[in-house]
Amino acid sequence: MNDGHLKYLSSPEWAAQIKDELLPWVIGARALGDDFLEVGPGPGLTTDVLRALVPQLTAVEVDPELAASLAQRLATASVEVVHADATAMPFEADRFSGAACLTMLHHVPAPELQDELFVELCRVLRPAGVLVGCDSIDTPEVRAGHHDDIFTPIDPGSLGARLEAAGFENVDIEVRDNKVRFAATKAS
Repeated sequence: MNDGHLKYLSSPEWAAQIKDELLPWVIGARALGDDFLEVGPGPGLTTDVLRALVPQLTAVEVDPELAASLAQRLATASVEVVHADATAMPFEADRFSGAACLTMLHHVPAPELQDELFVELCRVLRPAGVLVGCDSIDTPEVRAGHHDDIFTPIDPGSLGARLEAAGFENVDIEVRDNKVRFAATKAS
């Protein structure tokens, strides 16, 4: 992640947008359950909001510095921060009641790895567990914010089929401005 992008993802403006707009849109009235997984929290502003919504939260972060910083900051909270690759998570199958991917999929370097991530999320979710998320779509403005950064935008038109191929059902997708929101449940 480039420095400008990381700075924005650590800003009070982004924190307010997460709390007031993004998560209410993404989660809606969906029940997240008792043991929730967040993939790719980055600096953890999404984690801060999610931890108030669920009894137990686990955050998986691939970047070692971001994972260590978040673990230190949340050492006294009911959040477990795990440094791991989300395409091969160190959790047993059917553990989590729900999971979220919040504006992080476009940082996964290839669509095939995004698909591996979806399969792995399906593996660690309980039957009927909910997956919620949102991500950027390819616009000139979004692309400009990812200069010298990994940017693999999500195609909303193929996202539903990709989630179903990974083992999800009840897929719901909505595009708003430069973002796509998605929700699905693990097949029972």
